[in-house]
Amino acid sequence: MDIDRPDLKRRRRRQRWALAVLGLMSLAGVTLGLSRLEPAAPRVDRAQVWTDSVRRGDMLRQVRGNGSLVPEQIQYVQADTEGRIERILVLPGAAVEPETILMELSNPDLEQEAFDLEWQLKAVEAGLKNIEVRLESERLGQESVVATLKADRTLALLEAEANETLARDGLVAALDVKRARAKADELHARLQVEQRRLAILDESDQAQLAVQGADLAKLRASLALKRKRVAGLGVRARLSGVLQQIGDAEPLQVGQRIGPGTTLAKIVQPTRLKAQIKIAETQARDVQIGQSASIDTRNGVIPGEVVRVDPSVQNGTVTVDVALRGDLPKGARPDLSVDGIILIERLEDVLHVGRPVQGQSESRIGLFKVVPDRGEAVRVAVLLGRSSVSTIEVVEGLEAGDEVILSDMSQWEEFDRVRLD
Repeated sequence: MDIDRPDLKRRRRRQRWALAVLGLMSLAGVTLGLSRLEPAAPRVDRAQVWTDSVRRGDMLRQVRGNGSLVPEQIQYVQADTEGRIERILVLPGAAVEPETILMELSNPDLEQEAFDLEWQLKAVEAGLKNIEVRLESERLGQESVVATLKADRTLALLEAEANETLARDGLVAALDVKRARAKADELHARLQVEQRRLAILDESDQAQLAVQGADLAKLRASLALKRKRVAGLGVRARLSGVLQQIGDAEPLQVGQRIGPGTTLAKIVQPTRLKAQIKIAETQARDVQIGQSASIDTRNGVIPGEVVRVDPSVQNGTVTVDVALRGDLPKGARPDLSVDGIILIERLEDVLHVGRPVQGQSESRIGLFKVVPDRGEAVRVAVLLGRSSVSTIEVVEGLEAGDEVILSDMSQWEEFDRVRLD
């Protein structure tokens, strides 16, 4: 016969609840412990990352840019008059001298105008000659009148003096003496008038010749200009150098008509080149005129000096002109691609390291510092200072001798340490 034991049921129930509570507490403890565990550090192949050691010493601040060699001076040859291209005698790349004829133009109207001016000039010259002969004849006639009056006056004076002498002896009447003196005075007065007329005639002749001479000089100047423009139909280089281009935006062709002022050619001097370097606007703020530079032509490095900094920014870059202070290497020519490095300043006794991929000047970033004895790298906060092409100043966060990873570690951004295999 079964005997009911309520106390045993309560005991078993309490045991089950105790086991359940103990299980829940154990599960909570395990969960809490797991939550406090750090995630496993990812493994990074050390051969795949770029590291560098922090150093103390002098640091050269430099900026780098690429660009090209350009001529210091470009001679633009422009058309003086309208014309049609008959022949192109020299092609780009050829060496030219000032008298080298690059092309020949034709302009029949200009040549006809020069021809007409030549005949106008001849007609004016003939007219001037005729005026000179006429004026000379008039002057000689007037001089003859003056000479005749001088002779007549001299005879009249002699006759008057003779009559006065005879009149004192009573041999000549007083009336005859007065008549002779009056005639002499009249001739003297007429002589003075004709002499003044001769002087005025000389001034009049000079004025007429001056007018004709001015017209003649004007025609000669016009003809000289026309002849110069006709001669300009044979387009000359006007400069020793190398012909860089025929035309401006587009090459010119035989048979093409061009107007005054059209650019016919560009000539450069290949031995007088400068470098134009494009510097990022964030780095160009410290570039100043007079700073030294080096230009790499990939066939040699040429020293240089900054001579101009463009005040405007184009496409995120600033154009810097560098004058070359050394001999050009072989193969140097306009439009040759070059790399340029400009020395900004020398920093003495500063901490510096290779420039990280993500590091910018005057910024705070996280870098992985290598811990050799543990075979891992831990993230540290680093304050960066002034930067150069391949190095950057360390303001705080690192010490001399520390080795840091400079490669892009953005894929491990959520980790504070990585294992190096």
